[in-house]
Amino acid sequence: MIMRYDKVQKLGKAMKLDTDVYFESFEKYKGNPLMILLGFYKGMYSNFFWSTFFYIIKHSPVWILPIVTASIINNVTENNPDVVAIIAFDVGLMIFLLILNVPMNYLHIHFRSKAVRKVEAGLRSALVHKIQVMSIPHLKDMLSGRLQSKIIRDVEAVETLSDQLFVSLINIAINIVVALFVTVQRSTIVFLFFLLTVPLAAFLVVAFKKPIKKHNQKFRKEMEETSARVTEMVQLVPVTRAHGLGDEEIVRMDTQVDLIAQAGYSLDIIQGNFGAVSWAFFQIAQVLCLAFTSILAVNSRVQVGDVVLYQSYFTTIVGQVSSLLTLLPIISKGLESVSSIGEILQFEYIEDSASKEDIGKITGQYSFENVCYSYPDTKEDILNDLTFDVKSGETIAFVGESGAGKSTIMNLLLGFGFPQSGVLKIDGKDITQINLKSYRKQLAVVPQNTILFSGSIRDNILYGTGNVSEEKLKRVIDESGLKGVIEKLPDGLDTVVGEHGDKLSGGQKQRISIARALIRDPKVILLDEATSALDALSEKEVTYALENMSQKCTTFIVAHRLATIEKADRIIVVDDGRIKESGSYKELMDKKGIFYRMEMTR
Repeated sequence: MIMRYDKVQKLGKAMKLDTDVYFESFEKYKGNPLMILLGFYKGMYSNFFWSTFFYIIKHSPVWILPIVTASIINNVTENNPDVVAIIAFDVGLMIFLLILNVPMNYLHIHFRSKAVRKVEAGLRSALVHKIQVMSIPHLKDMLSGRLQSKIIRDVEAVETLSDQLFVSLINIAINIVVALFVTVQRSTIVFLFFLLTVPLAAFLVVAFKKPIKKHNQKFRKEMEETSARVTEMVQLVPVTRAHGLGDEEIVRMDTQVDLIAQAGYSLDIIQGNFGAVSWAFFQIAQVLCLAFTSILAVNSRVQVGDVVLYQSYFTTIVGQVSSLLTLLPIISKGLESVSSIGEILQFEYIEDSASKEDIGKITGQYSFENVCYSYPDTKEDILNDLTFDVKSGETIAFVGESGAGKSTIMNLLLGFGFPQSGVLKIDGKDITQINLKSYRKQLAVVPQNTILFSGSIRDNILYGTGNVSEEKLKRVIDESGLKGVIEKLPDGLDTVVGEHGDKLSGGQKQRISIARALIRDPKVILLDEATSALDALSEKEVTYALENMSQKCTTFIVAHRLATIEKADRIIVVDDGRIKESGSYKELMDKKGIFYRMEMTR
C-alpha cells in the first residue's frame, strides 16, 4: 500500500519527535559515545525506572525458588513436624509469583519499549533533518549508500545497544546483587568465594575490549562501503548491461563482498574466542563452587539444602557475568554506531538560513556582480567575474560546452552554493542574507534527470503543494502534454510510477516534472535541459507550455536545442566560467562569433 505524502506528513507531526535532544547530546558530550547515548534519553529516565521496578517483581520467582527449595530440603531432612504446612505455603507463594509474572512482564516491556522505540524514531528523524540542511556541494561528496546505512543499520545498532544497557545490563546487575545479598546473609565464606569471580571476569573484559572494538570499526566501514557499492550497482544495471560489462561488475562486487566477509570473519573469530574462554572459565568455577559448598556441608558449616541454594545462586551469578561478557561485542558495536551517526549529526557544513530575513514575494530580478565560485576544497574558480542583470519576466538561456559552468550558475541561483567573491542579488537583496526556504518556495525546477518517488502520478505532480483544485490540476496536465499519456494508463492519475518512475518512459517522466513545476505557479523557473528526453512532437507541445509559463515569470534555461533557446530574451554564452557573448538569438547569429560557430556545428 502506498501512503500519500500528506498522510505521511500528518503522521510525522502526530509523533511529535523532538530532534533537538540528539544534536544537543553530541554537542555536550563530544567524543564520549556512552554519555551521548544517555543524553538521547533525556526526559525518559522514569520509563527505565518503572521498567526495572516491574522487572524485579516479574523476575522474583528466579530468586525466591532457590530459597524455597533449600527451605523444603532442610525441613524434610531435619524431620520438621510442620513440614507439610511449610511445603504448602512455599508452593502457594511460588504459584502466585509465577502468575504475577505475566502482567508484570507486560508493564516491564511497555515502559522499556516506549522509550527505546521513541529514540529509535527520533534518531532517524534527526538524521533526515540534518541531511535536509546539509550543504549541497558537501552532501554530493557523501554516497547515498553510506547515508542509508547510517539511517537504517547504525540506528538499529543503537536501539540494540539501548536495550542491552538500559535493560539487560540493569537486569544483570539486579540478579548479581540479589544473589550476593542472600548469600552473604547465610554464609560469609561462600560470599567471599563468589567474589573471586569478579576480578577474573574484569580481566577477560580488559583483554578483549580493544581488539573487539577495532574489528567492529573495520566491519562497520566495510558494511557502509558495500551498501554504497550496491546502491551504485543497482542504478548502473542498465548501463552495465548495455555495454556488456556484467562480468566486470560482478568481479568488482565480488571483491567488495569478499572484503566484508574477511572483516566479518575476523570479527567472528575474536568474538568466538572471547565467548569460548569466558564460558570455559565460568563452567570450571561452577564445578569448583559445587565441590566447595559440598565440603562445607560435610563439615556441617552449612545445611544440606543450602548447597542447592548456593549452587543455584552461583549459577545465576555465572550466567549473568557470562551474559555481561557476551554483551561486550554488542556494546562495542553500538557505541561505534553512535560515533557513526555523529558523523552526520555533527557535520559542520550546513545551510542555516532560518534566522535570516524572509524575502517576501519576489519579482524575479537578479544581479550578478563580479561573481566568482569554486567547489569546496578546491582553489580553482569554476566561475570567473560573472556580471549581468536580469529583469523581472525575462527569459535567459545559458549555452556553452560541457563543463563551461552553466549548471554551476543554476546551482547559485538555487542557493546551493554562494559566491566566493562578488555578490548575487535577488530583488536587490544579497542571497547570503535571505531565508532560502522562503525564496525557494517561489521557484520551480525542471532538471535534466527527472527525479520521481514511488507514488502515483498525482502524488508526484502535487508533491509539496497545499490544496489544489481539480480544475487547476487538469489545466496543468493539459499544458504539460500529459493528458494523452494519462488517458492511456489503466489507473490514470493514480497510476503508481514505480521506483524512480521506472515504469514510465523518459519523456513521460519529464512531462510529470514539468507539470510539478507548473502546479506551483512559480515566480522563477529554472529549466536544465528540460526537453532533452522528449521526441520532436512532445518537445513542441511542452515548449509551447513552457513559453506560456515563461511569460508570467523569470525563466532561466540551460539547453542546446534551437526550439528551446531561440525565443529567449537573451542568450549568455559561457566558456571556461566566463561570459563570452550575450544577446538575443538574432544578435548573436549576426555577430558570427562563438555562438554562431556553435549553431553551425550542431
